[in-house]
Amino acid sequence: MLLLHGWTLDLEMWNPQVEELRDAFRLIRLDRRGHGLSSGIPAPQRDAADLAALCAHLGLIRVALLGMSQGVRGALMFAAAVPERVNALILDGPPALDPPSVAEVPLARYVTLLRTNGIEAFRREWARHPLMQLRTSDAPTHALLAAMLNRYAGNDLQHPATGEQLAAARMPLASIAAPALVLSGEFDLPARRQAARELAARLPQAELAIVGDAGHLPNLDSPHTYSKLCRAFLSRHLAPHESS
Repeated sequence: MLLLHGWTLDLEMWNPQVEELRDAFRLIRLDRRGHGLSSGIPAPQRDAADLAALCAHLGLIRVALLGMSQGVRGALMFAAAVPERVNALILDGPPALDPPSVAEVPLARYVTLLRTNGIEAFRREWARHPLMQLRTSDAPTHALLAAMLNRYAGNDLQHPATGEQLAAARMPLASIAAPALVLSGEFDLPARRQAARELAARLPQAELAIVGDAGHLPNLDSPHTYSKLCRAFLSRHLAPHESS
């Protein structure tokens, strides 16, 4: 299973799932472009091509995908481009299928903030955004989240995507036939919970699950429940040789 993190995060967000699922599944996580230790400018519209290159490099023929938030786009684009290579999808906290009337992330403000006050000012403000709030009181989890944000360089805010690039990152659904589990934190933003319901309704083989007492980061807020849901779903939809 390939694991795709969300914006300003990196592959270490999946630490709890690696610990709980590696006994049954081969888990491959990556830092998306411009996140964590990956160089370059974050480019959601290129995630699918990057996944294809990774699969070619590792000799992976068929995979399951777990995408979180912005990482959902890459998972869906890969599944739409090569549906015969995707066994299953887990889609966590997806963004809206269509551009919302009111942006939930004020990117224009963050671009200005970064250019005028620097990356630390952006990090402080983004850390207060509802999408970045943890409900757990676990200190190591809070430290993990802070460390990931401190690794985020903000290269995409220095070079904002063009309208053409953003259009290329829209989520295609028509050709996706793989079974999908759409996850939503119980206390995620209302718009995100609605987006999860809409995505589950539009995919041909999808089920929706709510992670209790969790916000937009349910794999960190409720790691045991989250991993249990993933394990149960994958065990139902992967053949034994695919989950060993």
